[in-house]
Formats: sequence, C-alpha cells, structure tokens
Amino acid sequence: MSKKKHQSPVNGRLITILSIDGGGIRGIIPAKILEFLESELQKLDGEDARIADYFDVIAGTSTGGLMMAMLTAPDANNHPIYAAKDIAPGLLGLMDILVGPKYNGKYLQELTREILGETRLHHKLTNVVVPSFDIKLMQPTIFSSYEVKNLDYKDVLLSDICIATSVAPTYFPQHSFTNVDGFGQS
Repeated sequence: MSKKKHQSPVNGRLITILSIDGGGIRGIIPAKILEFLESELQKLDGEDARIADYFDVIAGTSTGGLMMAMLTAPDANNHPIYAAKDIAPGLLGLMDILVGPKYNGKYLQELTREILGETRLHHKLTNVVVPSFDIKLMQPTIFSSYEVKNLDYKDVLLSDICIATSVAPTYFPQHSFTNVDGFGQS
C-alpha cells in the first residue's frame, strides 16, 4: 500500500478511524485483534502492510495509547517500530512486572522513553488522538496530531503522551511534563 500524506479530514470524504481501548491487561484483547487484522491485510497487500497504512486517524487511551504509539511511531526507515504481532508479547511482559497494588511508574517511564526516544507527535505515520486528564485544571487534555500543525507548542514527546494517558490514580502516579518547542519555548 502506498504511503499517503496525512492531512485533516475534508467534508464529504470517508475517514477511517481506529480507536483502541485501554484497560491494563485487558489490552491483550485489542492487541490480538489488531494482530489478526494486520495479518489479513498482509495477505491482501504484502508483508510490509501495517495498521498505520490503513487508517486516517488512530486513537488510544491508557494501554490503547501505548499500542497506538507502537503502531504509528516511525523507525529509521519510516515504518512503524512495531508490527501488530509484536504488541501482545510486549504487553504481557510489561504487565508481569507491574503486578502489585501500586506502582511507582518508573519502569513504565523508562521503557516508554527507551522505545520511543525523541519521537514527537508530528513524527507519527498517521494522524493520532490521545486523551489524558489535567489534574491541575481538572479537565481532559487531548493530544492530537491535527493541533500540532498550527500550534508548535503542542508537539510533545510521544513518550510523555503515553505516560500521561496511562496514569490511573490507584495504579500510577500523575505525570507532569513541560514541553520545549523547536524555538526553545515551553
């Protein structure tokens, strides 16, 4: 499948959206579904076919946000860093380490930063939407690749977005971060 230039939806145009639910270990279910979907797409379009090639927008929250990042963050060859078949084993390994009543979140932060490095929201292979919650303002915060096109200061590290969407008061501590844009402004 050819790589398309991702742009904002236009009135009257069909838009394909993939929304990936979260839920900790329950994230294995959508991971396995995505694995099946990608394998079927590969039967049709070849082994290089990836989920990010088929959706105009991919959204995810909590575990779904982590999966979204894995499916849409580019490697050095501008392909997703993970194929869908690689996600479920990674989630199982992460959940094994996190078993317990409370986690300090350090392992999640280290692993997410190791996997995603300096990848920012504008680097994604397709448009993405990731919800989170701002505790100081007591309101939802939506990270969107659409907003980055007009608001440079919203081009945050993908690792910070993944950690922020994974915060659950009884499991992980809040995640605060300051974004520095390309002009050194925060």
